[in-house]
Amino acid sequence: MHPAPRSRRAFLSQTLAAAGATAVFRPALRAASAPTWTIGCLNRPWTKWSCDAMLDGVKAAGFTELGLQTPTKEDPFVAATSADYLAELARKIAARGLRATMGRLRTRDDGPFDEAARAEIRRQLANARTLGLTTLINTGVGKAAQYETWYRAMAYAAAQGAELGVRMVTKPHGGVTAAATDLLRCVERVNHPNFGIWYDPGNIIHYTGLDPVAELEPLLPHLAAFTAKDCAAKGGEVMIQLGAGAVDFAALFRRLRRAGFAGPVMLEGGAVGETAEATTQNARANREFLARALAPA
Repeated sequence: MHPAPRSRRAFLSQTLAAAGATAVFRPALRAASAPTWTIGCLNRPWTKWSCDAMLDGVKAAGFTELGLQTPTKEDPFVAATSADYLAELARKIAARGLRATMGRLRTRDDGPFDEAARAEIRRQLANARTLGLTTLINTGVGKAAQYETWYRAMAYAAAQGAELGVRMVTKPHGGVTAAATDLLRCVERVNHPNFGIWYDPGNIIHYTGLDPVAELEPLLPHLAAFTAKDCAAKGGEVMIQLGAGAVDFAALFRRLRRAGFAGPVMLEGGAVGETAEATTQNARANREFLARALAPA
């Protein structure tokens, strides 16, 4: 059974009490006044091409940290059922000098949260451990009728992940995770210290039209990482170059510095070119944008 939901104050008390444990989520905050954040890259811009092309592109764009957030038909990543596939994927990543740190946890959005659903979560967590991932993300559900089951699934995944050293996170993505108030409700309902928030300012604009700087504020105690993604307006395209939309990255990074955020910052957005090589050039330009934006004032 899962414990009854608690107040936000009670949740924060438990989170602070658990801060000394090594196998639970700890918000990516620290006391440093001038942090140096890791700038990594998610695989999403290259999903039109092969895994090899994606890995080559991430390396050529100048990144060393990789997120396997967007599975494809050919590459299910942590949802794979083949040990050989996982071993070969790990080999390909290592051969390029990359380090994969995160992936996406798939859940059953319809139907009961039964033993089959729990077993699927355990299998993906085990696969994440095999690949050396430290974080799995699930971006929520869109139908209100699915919310309660999703909270239960995330609580289970957080508890199981804590035993394996894999933290569970969610991010702004509409539906149950649309805005800051929704994300705080997720934290309270999931009710586990191994569950946190991966902030995505581009998605805040895309799904809600709200101000990403204001929406960030109440989420700071639960922040695990930051997705670099831009968007011009509600419902707008998010796969655009950083700086081409309405996200005020300078203001966001100033606030994160004041809060002692420890990173990482992971690029997801960026213009998808006609070729994998053109997409890599765009990713490189976005990495350079982030390096300038994160440089000490």
